[in-house]
Amino acid sequence: MGMRLQVSPPTDLPRPLGDDTGVAVVAAVVVVLATVGALAWWWKRRQHPARRLKRALAGTDDVSILMHPNPDPDAMACAMAAATIARSVDSTPVLQYPGSIRHQENRAFRTVLDLDLERIETRGDLHEDVVLVDHNLARGFQGAEGVDPIAVVDHHPGEGTGDVTDVRPEVGACSSMFVEYFQELDATVGADDDLSVSPELATGLVYGIQSDTNHLTKGCSEHEFEASAYLYPALNEDLLDRIANPQVPIEVLETKAKAIMNHEVEGSYAVCDLGDVPNVDAIPQAADELTHRESVSAVVVFGNYDGLVHVSGRSRDDRVHMGEALQAAIEGIPMAEAGGHARMGGGQLSLDHMNGIGPSDGVSRTEFSQRLFRAMEGDY
Repeated sequence: MGMRLQVSPPTDLPRPLGDDTGVAVVAAVVVVLATVGALAWWWKRRQHPARRLKRALAGTDDVSILMHPNPDPDAMACAMAAATIARSVDSTPVLQYPGSIRHQENRAFRTVLDLDLERIETRGDLHEDVVLVDHNLARGFQGAEGVDPIAVVDHHPGEGTGDVTDVRPEVGACSSMFVEYFQELDATVGADDDLSVSPELATGLVYGIQSDTNHLTKGCSEHEFEASAYLYPALNEDLLDRIANPQVPIEVLETKAKAIMNHEVEGSYAVCDLGDVPNVDAIPQAADELTHRESVSAVVVFGNYDGLVHVSGRSRDDRVHMGEALQAAIEGIPMAEAGGHARMGGGQLSLDHMNGIGPSDGVSRTEFSQRLFRAMEGDY
């Protein structure tokens, strides 16, 4: 009779997990991953410029919303938007600007929307806390270099910064950036809530977008179209029409006529020296007018006003980055500055320095015209 062996399982081996334990582990992992994901989403949202701007404004009692000299509709609309966010956190905003508001479109914007804007001359006219909109470096008034802004929101190239800095040259209008802010902050459109986009603000932002993109035809990004759609429910068409169709001063019409009759053309580029002008805002309008000439793809117009030579350029030519072309044209001229986007640029030169005062021999107006032609041709 053979022997029967009985083998018992070892008692020191790990026991397989039961079904309940396995489910619990999987559930714990899911909870951890969900928590990490939620924290990451919360942190990313917290860092959005809109929320950082709101927190910065919440730390102020009074704040200056500062526009660039001679503010245009985009700048004024952005100031309205920044002021709305400030009021939502119980800060008292003051909308301020250096320079003057002369252009008929700008005056109509201010009047139709009944904006309370304050002109400044020195740093002392500003509150301690300052937000820059539609420009990133304070300029145009005494003590501008002493401004240390708590926030900068802009779509122009530049090196200016603040505690909160959102500078995006790829965006067509600064107004579009503020519309993104309202979306991020869950603002209502047309309602009267703690943070809402009123019909006046919606209309201002839409026109700010239109004015900086030539009615959504130049320099647009997807932001401009998305912003316009977001604002549409609160848009006031009557206000928009009144802003868009102001009466035009006779001197502006005369300056446009002078540009049409007296410009020079080389290849597909045009340059016009207007000499003395009675209205400085007529210079960019004359440049806009000349872009309609057949076979001309880029235009620069310049003229004298109040001791300065003001320059305005427009480009429909992919070969001509207007901002860079104007920077090249003024190189070596003391007290001159210029820049801008691919499609639009501007600048200023001291008339005295252009005539030869100071460390250089100056530049004749004929030579400056030739510089502009060469710069548009890419010869720099």
